[in-house]
Amino acid sequence: MNQPTEPKADKSGVRRHNLSLVLRTVHEAGETTRAAVAARVGLTRPAVSSLVEQLLDLGFLVESGKTFSGQAGRPGTVLKPADTGPAGLGVEINVDYVTVRVVDLTGTDRVRRTEPLDHREAAADVLARAARIAAEALDEAAGLGLAPVGAGLALPGLVHDGTVRQAPNLGWHEVPAEALFGKALTALRPGTAGLPVTSDNEANMAALAELWSGSLGEIRTFLHLTGEIGVGGAIVVHGELLRGAHGFAGEIGHVVVDAEGPRCRCGSRGCLEQYAGQAALLAPADATGVPDLARRAGAGEPRALAALAEAGRMLGRALSGAVNLLDPEAVVLGGIYPLLMPWLAPALAGELSDRVVSGLWTPDAGRLRPASAAADASRGAAALILHAALADPLTYAPAPSRP
Repeated sequence: MNQPTEPKADKSGVRRHNLSLVLRTVHEAGETTRAAVAARVGLTRPAVSSLVEQLLDLGFLVESGKTFSGQAGRPGTVLKPADTGPAGLGVEINVDYVTVRVVDLTGTDRVRRTEPLDHREAAADVLARAARIAAEALDEAAGLGLAPVGAGLALPGLVHDGTVRQAPNLGWHEVPAEALFGKALTALRPGTAGLPVTSDNEANMAALAELWSGSLGEIRTFLHLTGEIGVGGAIVVHGELLRGAHGFAGEIGHVVVDAEGPRCRCGSRGCLEQYAGQAALLAPADATGVPDLARRAGAGEPRALAALAEAGRMLGRALSGAVNLLDPEAVVLGGIYPLLMPWLAPALAGELSDRVVSGLWTPDAGRLRPASAAADASRGAAALILHAALADPLTYAPAPSRP
């Protein structure tokens, strides 16, 4: 009787995997040699050299100078991620602004543009404006020798399969954001036809930026809140986003903290957003903006201090439930909150200390922290593209850059 045979591994699939393995190894090291890569990944030096040559041809790696490999033999040529060629395009659309960012493979910002947004514009017009800003950023990036291999959209509200199902603060419902943006960008720059476009909730993108580019150290399980006009949330568990059954996990801004509270744009009452969103903070303090609110609080104005203390209490009320449920290592506050942390944190930390049953969230535990300055949603969107390229460089490779 013939024994069933195991299917043979597809050679092209193995090579794709190994290309990614070598590229990610160089990316993580920053600078290394072929010999060091071979020792790290367990492939032969000739195999690594072949893979490296292909990655050089595709523009993902560059070599420069000489360095000793740390092993016996000749000095090895230094390999580094390229700072020209493949790059990520990140586009953040928020209630009152659009930010576009181009990030190279080294993780360096090369182009960044921000414009204010009138939230009364129709969704198609907003996405067309974002595409126009992106086209201008791509022109600038091209002058720097960069060729984005994909676009990431960071969008407000509930995002699924390229569509904004609901964005209450923008009045968007069932908006095919990826398709509208891609069409508008192609009309402006025909060369972008076929450019991969992906999208996610802006709070998720900000959390990825914090995970990959922030100052969390070894922390890989955390809650991330983004305070803007609304309040967004994201949950990262062991370095992966917790998305939920339909991709909508993390909507902490619409957790009810007072059932008899004011009506929210989502249709409910007493949502956290109505107490800790930007409008809820500014109006009671008669502040013209977040910097003005911080100035007033710093000067000890009672209304500003009261508004921030109330927001801190409500944030703590919502977050304590999330902490009890999810047991994160840290809670990270982004968006407008880092500037306001000196006045938000006392009441917020007090609520966490009183309500978290584990007893591990004392005010001095250091688990409540501001987001890193550069870790915003546009960076996360660009980084998402770069991580996809690192995982499959052949799919995301631009035209060969070497003769």
